[in-house]
Amino acid sequence: MEVSSNLKLLLDHATTLKLHTGNLVNRGRLKNKCLSSPSEELQDCIKGTLSEWIATVPKTHETELPSVLDCTIPQNTESITPEEREELRVSVKLFLAESDCSSIRNAVDMACLSLGVSQLDSVIIAPPPLPEGETVTLDHLQPLWSELEKIVQSQKAASIGTSDLDKTQLEELYNWAQVKPSSNQVNLASCCVMPPDLTAFAKEFDIQLLTHNDSKELLNSAGFQEALQESFTDLQVADWRLEWVLRYSIIVKSRGIIKAKGYLVHSQKSPK
Repeated sequence: MEVSSNLKLLLDHATTLKLHTGNLVNRGRLKNKCLSSPSEELQDCIKGTLSEWIATVPKTHETELPSVLDCTIPQNTESITPEEREELRVSVKLFLAESDCSSIRNAVDMACLSLGVSQLDSVIIAPPPLPEGETVTLDHLQPLWSELEKIVQSQKAASIGTSDLDKTQLEELYNWAQVKPSSNQVNLASCCVMPPDLTAFAKEFDIQLLTHNDSKELLNSAGFQEALQESFTDLQVADWRLEWVLRYSIIVKSRGIIKAKGYLVHSQKSPK
């Protein structure tokens, strides 16, 4: 009870919550569970990481409490050493919950720091969900893509890609962008076969088409707050809003296998 009480003080005082779920490939927590979707996997990761982190929280006087909580389990976190970096490909997909372009830089910086690398091989952007009936336009993509281009120009990412754009949307972005998209993810739940016009355009301009099974909103506010609530029942979860989720994969190039996979989650406390 003392740990839970202290956690409440920590969360009440903090304004920012960062979670790093660590390497899921080597963790036993998910091995015995059959999770049908990435959203369920992410929720389970948040609950598990918070539960493990809570147990490590020491008793602290309120005057010493931080404004930023970094919920990381060191033994579950695997950094990349300089010696092995050339053998590995580090790819991330960034899911934005809000239209805040500064989140892109923050997420990339946090990923590089957490994984011990100076550059990510690939960054794919998933724009924040739009109201029902609206579709993504170039106007929506331009500010996000401009920020991604800065990431490439500062050598924090080698390539950048998009998610769920049809041929027209991808062509408009390609023609406008200074740094061209190197990939576009397609959700095969919405189209069982790659659209021929999209395939032809991607082939002509050397854009890699990838598949995924992510929902449009990987984790909504209700799902995030549910994960927090299960970890700590007395917390006023409505005060916390999800800003972004970054999923990373570290792949051994020569063998094509996943060495590590995990999530970074960033949440902000709403001002009262």
